[in-house]
Amino acid sequence: MSVPLPSFRPIVVIPARMTARRLPGKPLADIAGQPMIVHVLRRAEAAAIGPVLVACAEAEIKAAVERAGGRAVLTRPDHASGSDRIFEALVQIDPDRRHDVVVNLQGDFPMVDPAAIRAVLSPLADPEVDIATLACRIRDAAERDNSNAVKAAAGFAAGQRIARALYFSRLPVPYGEGDHYHHIGIYAYRRAALERFVALPAAVLEQRESLEQLRALQAGMRIDLALVDSFPFGVDTPAELARARELLAPAGFPPSPG
Repeated sequence: MSVPLPSFRPIVVIPARMTARRLPGKPLADIAGQPMIVHVLRRAEAAAIGPVLVACAEAEIKAAVERAGGRAVLTRPDHASGSDRIFEALVQIDPDRRHDVVVNLQGDFPMVDPAAIRAVLSPLADPEVDIATLACRIRDAAERDNSNAVKAAAGFAAGQRIARALYFSRLPVPYGEGDHYHHIGIYAYRRAALERFVALPAAVLEQRESLEQLRALQAGMRIDLALVDSFPFGVDTPAELARARELLAPAGFPPSPG
């Protein structure tokens, strides 16, 4: 999908840490001869919206990114969220505030479409929007009812590609017949919005749903959604890693072992 980009000075920051609960060490998991974090780096570079930075909790991730020719910075290992990690990295590398928009790209989307990364900027064309993110239609009832698939409640009118996010939940919302939307955890923050967000205390609904974007909504911040066509394949388990290796294996070669 071709999306006209607002006039911003964005930077893409990819938070990465080795201590994922279900797949420890996943940023460095080999996929088709490259660490997963390098695949995500390349997709972000292909989006061509601005410089790309990896915010690393550990030195071994930084070394892997730099071997691949990317840029990385070390951050505190004990951050509670990726948002906190990208903010520390931003302050380190851009104290002069050249970048007015920060795209937070998950480090476990090795096949993310660069067009989706570009699309997350489009809601920020409205100056009232603090944070932009993505959604796609849910086409499978099992996905709608799966608590691991976060749903976004938004009133997309027919043909509309941008709508205001009213709520996020692990339950199917809204009630009744009609479209449901899967939230895609790629965000574009106005810099001032990111600064405000990371300074806020955890919110009641955020803790109940385990969804940090509810902190922003509870504080009165506006989040808009850009509608894209599909959910990017994410890697969070050994089975998903094996599938990513199959999908990204070079033609004529078996997937990487391990």
